[in-house]
Amino acid sequence: MKSLRNYLDKIKPRFQKGGKFEKLQSTFEAFETFLFVPNRVTTQGSHIRDALDMKRTMSTVIVALIPALLFGMWNTGYQYYLSRGIEAGFWATFWFGFLKVLPIIVVSYVVGLAIEFVFAQIRGHEVNEGFLVTGLLIPMIMPVNIPLWMVAVATAFAVIIAKEAFGGTGMNVFNPALVARAFIFFAYPAQITGEKAWVAGLNRHAAIEGSSGATPLSQAASFSLDKIPSLNDLFYGLIPGSIGETSKLAILIGAAILIITGIGSWKIMLSALIGGLGIGFLF
Repeated sequence: MKSLRNYLDKIKPRFQKGGKFEKLQSTFEAFETFLFVPNRVTTQGSHIRDALDMKRTMSTVIVALIPALLFGMWNTGYQYYLSRGIEAGFWATFWFGFLKVLPIIVVSYVVGLAIEFVFAQIRGHEVNEGFLVTGLLIPMIMPVNIPLWMVAVATAFAVIIAKEAFGGTGMNVFNPALVARAFIFFAYPAQITGEKAWVAGLNRHAAIEGSSGATPLSQAASFSLDKIPSLNDLFYGLIPGSIGETSKLAILIGAAILIITGIGSWKIMLSALIGGLGIGFLF
């Protein structure tokens, strides 16, 4: 890493003001600060020096998302093989889900980061770190059968309208990932509703008799109470749904990581849970 640090220091003047590539300064800083803690320090006043900057904070959030993401990949394969009546091993199940989910993640990051870099160059500021998390959240709250071009359009809409239009990270009043989900819901409702949206391949292949891609919430809404999965399946996440939302256990593990590292507040999490339950009971 020291040799890489020395190399970056060597070429850094080319990207600073007056350098050959000064217009790409924000792009260079984005890669530099992603790899290393910034070496800029304040010269006045008393400050606490800490190695945890915004990018490291966002990286911790990504680590907290990994349990739900990995389970979502496995569950994608599990739901597919279950709908086809095929028994598959753990790795075959996970590999199927991995191949289904990975393109969605790639499209989200490529489109979102490209827009972030363009806006950073136009405005002449650093690349914001917020999309490191948003780029992973967007795929995790999407159904696995979502077309990739819809993911691209929804991501672009979310970044431009819900984030950059307000001034970038910290200035937006809406969560970009949820705006992407809302955009898909209202612009392409057929792709995010119904039984066939939540199980890979169910919109192209016939499922075995008795198999359904309906989520527990839709089953409850249709009064099919006898078809609602068991509490164990609901808790562990062995149900159809968005890629990263089914496993409560994986989500709790992620929450624990955020609380232990001090990145997240249990008070805010509990308040959101109570608020959601309250609204659910009222309406």
